[in-house]
This record gives sequence, structure tokens and C-alpha cells, in this order.
Amino acid sequence: MGLGAKTPFCRGAMVATAHYVVRPMTTGDIDQVAEVEREAFPTAWPPTVYRRELVENSLARYLVAMERRPEAGPAPEAGLWARLRRLWGDTTSASNDLVVGFVGLWLLTEEAHVTTIAVRGGYRRRGIGERLLIASIELARKHRQRAMTLEYRVSNLAAKALYEKYAFRAMGIRPRYYSDNNEDAIIMTTDPILSEAYTALLDQRTAEHHRRFPELYDPSV
Repeated sequence: MGLGAKTPFCRGAMVATAHYVVRPMTTGDIDQVAEVEREAFPTAWPPTVYRRELVENSLARYLVAMERRPEAGPAPEAGLWARLRRLWGDTTSASNDLVVGFVGLWLLTEEAHVTTIAVRGGYRRRGIGERLLIASIELARKHRQRAMTLEYRVSNLAAKALYEKYAFRAMGIRPRYYSDNNEDAIIMTTDPILSEAYTALLDQRTAEHHRRFPELYDPSV
């Protein structure tokens, strides 16, 4: 479904001075999201598809990971027209904050499907991919979804390991799913994500990740 599980993930050390925020994607982020996708995958959606996803697809939810650069950029627009543009989601960030990764979900009938997840080339192996996965699970739980599903390339062992860490398990295969090389996709799903057992697992994994990468968590939240 959708883009499939596109999954270059990130782990390792992080520059201590960096600060990141995960927030909902807006149409103002689309150009940067397209850049990330072109870096990450051999095939990519055109920007117009993301605009339709954000504006027209009531099932779609997208999140971006932003590197905060508070010293850059002019002050935000003021006035009624600026407020309307922000309400419509049709505004580019007034600062020079950089989109370093994104994740997409479709909220289906009691099931959240991860359509895509990607991290900008120079920012991989810094915990950002895992942070986006955690955020997507939290979003699905907020919407009272029963479980999560996704696909990943059979050769992507790093993605497999990360998904298994969050209790995704293989449920089937989509033969020749990826059009660029006809590679098979492995379908994965979770047990109920609102259960006590899964809540305990997610809390544990999130705490471990927070200790390793505190800069990826907004201290004001």
C-alpha cells in the first residue's frame, strides 16, 4: 500500500549542540520532504502527491523531524492573512529549520499503516528514524488504532531489526513489490498497541532512546 516501507534508519552518536522537534507536516514542508525522499529512495512521489495527501486524504497523517535553527530567518508573518495561511497549512517555516526526516501513516479501520519513513542522507545513524517510528506509534495510539502494519524490503536488515525492536512481526510477503528492482516486500504487523503489554514495551523502548538521544525530544512537552 502507498509507498511501502521505505526505511533508511539512523543510529549512533549525535552532535551535542543539535536540537530537534517532531511535528505534523504542513504543505510548507513539501519541498524539503521531496528532497529527503529523493536522497533516500530510488523512486519517489512527486510533490503534488504529498499536497494531495495533506489536503485531500482524511486518512493520512504525516510527521516531520526538524533540526531547529532559531538564529536564522525573519520573524513569523503577522496579521489576518498570515493566520489564515497557517490555518490552511499553506505556509513555509519563517526560520531556516531543516526537515531531516519524515514518516507517513494511513489511519485505516482500527489499523495504522506506515506508508513511508525516511531520513536525510547526512543525518542517518543519529536516532532520527527510530524517533519518527516512536512518534508514529504514539500517533496511532492517540487515534485509538488497534495495531500497526508496514512493509520493508527483504534486503533491508537494519529496518527489520528496528521494527522487531518495537514488536513488529512478519505476517506475509508481497512478491516483486518494489518497482525499481522487483524486490519482495515483507509485511509486518504488531499485536494490539493499546494493550498493557505493548504500552510497557513502548515506554521502555522510548525511555532507552530518550537516554541515548535527549536532543530528539522537546523538553517543553
